[in-house]
Amino acid sequence: MTRKELEEYIYKTYKVRPDYPWKRDRENGVFRHADNNKWFAIAMKIPQNRLGTDSEKMIDIVNVKAEPVLISGLWNTPGFYPAYHMNKTNWITIALDETAPDDMVKMLVNMSFEETRKKAM
Repeated sequence: MTRKELEEYIYKTYKVRPDYPWKRDRENGVFRHADNNKWFAIAMKIPQNRLGTDSEKMIDIVNVKAEPVLISGLWNTPGFYPAYHMNKTNWITIALDETAPDDMVKMLVNMSFEETRKKAM
């Protein structure tokens, strides 16, 4: 899945577009719930070596929240990494370079949306 495809999927599914909370930065977009403003995904462009590779090539990624057991099980799967710049227990980084299967990316976005939504009292 590419970043553009991810953004289209999130918009079609949740009617959410990324917002850019950092001045002069249009590379790092946050997807939030409308009712509680909580993040359920953040798409970023980073040097690939930040994910533990030797390449300095820039890569699009998305961080999503998921269950810790699922996260640790995905770290050895191509396209999945310990969360970049987030809590590595509760968040995972997915490379948006078509390495990770689209259905898995969608499932994790959906899971993150549910994990971060406002809970009924």
